[in-house]
Amino acid sequence: MDPLSDILSVLRPQSYVSAGFDAAGPWSVAFRDQRGFLKCYAVVSGTCWLSVSGVEKPVRLEAGEAFVLPTGRDFQLSSDLSLPSSDAAKIFPPGRIGGVVTLNGGGEVFLIGSRFAVQGIEAGMLLAGLPPIIHLHGEADRTALRLSVGQMMDELSAARPGASLIAEHLAHMMLVQALRAHLEQTPESQGWLYALADRHISAALTAIHAAPARKWTLERLAGEAGLSRSGFAQRFRETVGETPMGYLTRWRMFSAVARHQRQPQPLANLAQEAGYNSEAAFSTAFRRVMGRSFRSYVRDSERIGDVGF
Repeated sequence: MDPLSDILSVLRPQSYVSAGFDAAGPWSVAFRDQRGFLKCYAVVSGTCWLSVSGVEKPVRLEAGEAFVLPTGRDFQLSSDLSLPSSDAAKIFPPGRIGGVVTLNGGGEVFLIGSRFAVQGIEAGMLLAGLPPIIHLHGEADRTALRLSVGQMMDELSAARPGASLIAEHLAHMMLVQALRAHLEQTPESQGWLYALADRHISAALTAIHAAPARKWTLERLAGEAGLSRSGFAQRFRETVGETPMGYLTRWRMFSAVARHQRQPQPLANLAQEAGYNSEAAFSTAFRRVMGRSFRSYVRDSERIGDVGF
């Protein structure tokens, strides 16, 4: 897989709800207890305000725009920022799947999107480098998302057989398209996502993700990137935010956890697949990088929470 697909497979975003929200009049909804969730929405019609905990300025959302909330912070959607907020749990029942929720009769503002559960402590580490709000408002962004948004609207409104499954696949498409669009908007930022916009560093990341168990050295990775050893090391750190070998080791650990969670297997097998000659060497590296033993990490790496929209 390419690095973005590979990282999303480790995050394992599961769409618990793909739904629509149709509102009118004065309204304000507060979404609390968002830890462990990533949200991706599009504004189909109307306008509203988005405010996110810890972010100083609220964002005015217009029809055709989209936003992603990757860091699990509490947030508020409203027609007017001065209004008192209703708890989202009272408007969007927990465990509700699909469909459209109407507030005050609807007809003025319509949003669609999905709430993804992301699993494990590694999800927090991987998403921590992203901004609390990814706001997509350019014409190119709208064009990229228009097809997925239109199809999701159709599926959520018509309630045909298989609609929930189709909406879930469309939700994943929207998420990837949104991350792509954000990457094209802000290529100069630091982190794994933004590194994909740098053709040299992206080549090295692609090599790592294609064969994480290979006996990589700084020289070999520099060769994949088409740079000198020192130039590559400096550029990788500046772009990704850590050293090439540090990234490689951490990715090996994340991949081992993901493989074990998909299908439990002996630690010795995981060690070999991660490029280590022994279980002891893998365990030592895992504790050094992740701060705890493999078994302790896997035990605590659980899916969190259940919210409505």
